[in-house]
Amino acid sequence: MAAYSESIDERMLGHNTRPKLSKEQKKLMKKEVKAKNILLRHEGVETVSRPSKSLVVANGGLGNGVSRQQLLEVLKTHGLLESLVMPPNKPYSFVTYASLEAAISAYSSLSGQDIPSVDSEQKVTLYLSFVEKVEVKEMSPPALPPGLLFVENIVSPEEELVLLENISWETDNSNQKSLKHRRVKHYGYEFRYDNNNVARDQPLPGGLPEFCNVLLDRCLLQGLIKNMPDQLTINQYEPGQGIPPHIDTHSAFEDGILSLSLGSEIVIDFRHPDGTTVPVMVPQRSVLVMSGESRYLWTHGITPRKFDVIQVAEGQKVGTVSGNTEELTLSKRGTRTSFTFRKVRHGPCQCTFPSVCDSQQGIEKKSPPRVSDLEPESLEKEYVHKVYEDIAGHFSSTRHTPWPKVVDFLMSLSAGSLVADVGCGNGKYIGVHKNLYMERRLAAVQELIRLLKRGGKALIYVWAMEQEYKKNKSKYLKEGKTSNERIIPDAKSDQTLPIHTNRTAFDSQDLLVPWHLKANNQARNNEATTAKEEHQLLPGSLYHRYYHVFCEGELETLCTRVTGVTVRHSYHDQGNWCVVLEKL
Repeated sequence: MAAYSESIDERMLGHNTRPKLSKEQKKLMKKEVKAKNILLRHEGVETVSRPSKSLVVANGGLGNGVSRQQLLEVLKTHGLLESLVMPPNKPYSFVTYASLEAAISAYSSLSGQDIPSVDSEQKVTLYLSFVEKVEVKEMSPPALPPGLLFVENIVSPEEELVLLENISWETDNSNQKSLKHRRVKHYGYEFRYDNNNVARDQPLPGGLPEFCNVLLDRCLLQGLIKNMPDQLTINQYEPGQGIPPHIDTHSAFEDGILSLSLGSEIVIDFRHPDGTTVPVMVPQRSVLVMSGESRYLWTHGITPRKFDVIQVAEGQKVGTVSGNTEELTLSKRGTRTSFTFRKVRHGPCQCTFPSVCDSQQGIEKKSPPRVSDLEPESLEKEYVHKVYEDIAGHFSSTRHTPWPKVVDFLMSLSAGSLVADVGCGNGKYIGVHKNLYMERRLAAVQELIRLLKRGGKALIYVWAMEQEYKKNKSKYLKEGKTSNERIIPDAKSDQTLPIHTNRTAFDSQDLLVPWHLKANNQARNNEATTAKEEHQLLPGSLYHRYYHVFCEGELETLCTRVTGVTVRHSYHDQGNWCVVLEKL
């Protein structure tokens, strides 16, 4: 989907001469220009100065909490609509009217109008601009992952109520946990989040609760499962909570995992190792069964948010969500409780997916750290300070060419300026400008602002979540290489840091990035070790570096929280988000 045009200069009021504008109109024009500049700079959406039947509605998008029904109510008061295109997760939409007069009426009346967001916690202001045309690509819904099965209304509303009322969250907390993003309770066997497995020799007293017997008998009778489960995990999610992408540990559970959704519908994201992502709508009171490839190979997770993007097509209550932008809207989440039934495995897994099977990988892998296990200071000491102390020589040998835009910033400073190179790696920018004096490796980002004099400037680079931006891929991404994040089969722990696959797109904001240390400090370009090269590595040569990668706008938001500074410029450069700050 794309829109084409030229820049817009003034509001179209249907006159050949420009009328005298009021103070409020001038203020509105400035905000419209700002909105259009943002659309052009970040989304490539161009506007036109002449009226047309199509408009872009800035701030009127699924990405900032405006639903299709809500926007239609506002737009249709000005005339018949031909189409309303709402791209997923974007803060804008495109509307096309049946007549030019209707489009001009909407443009003149709605720009600057406030409407409440879906959650009614805040209002959003709409800004409309004309566009030349809107192109929409029809997209078929993706197929379900192989082995994934749904059954709607597996329980009645009355049975749902009985199941929820029998959980007894408060009365018995011996096998109950409150994780960072949800409440959890175990029956039969406890799932251990410290080693991502079950305590087979320590079954919980009582086995599975009797109030689940009717459901399990029904599932056996319908052939949804082959064996009676002996382990149950109940998760309760409030709106805004979720669980990271994961594969239930192969060595812990047999094939065939059954999950019942109660209380609210939800969209679960399934992801194949080749990067294919399939969002799946799971209705309330339905059961989802994962077997074969969908159980062993695909990750599944729930994005933490208060609304899900779903289709509005009548009759579609379950299945994959297509990318058709003319059929998408928002669904407000409610409190959802999931009952996940499994059969504990008592021997090694012999599945046909060895690349993600812990039983078949041959070597015991150290589990990644859990956020709850380490205080921020300990996490930084273990996975930042200690790592770079060990790999300093090798790391320095790979850092030698200054980045052009950083050089431009340094060259823009006046002679004699004092420069603090914070987090400078090996100091490769020393000597770029012969009349600047360098200090190195200051303790914290807060010190940077303290060091600046009034009018002093700072350039900050952070690694970007968006390694591909405006259709331009960063040099970090390697052609033909896909993310095969060793999602250490992690069952349900949302407090585990994932291990990133080098030279691929990021899947998480907080993660561990491997560094393979080579003997004699020779650079290896951060690539995975081959069997032929293994002998060249030093003992204990695989290191994991903690990173937080920033999403678009996150760095600017962080900087604006610091008093006495202003953001003069922000941009994306080779997979990094960058800002230029000035101390006021």
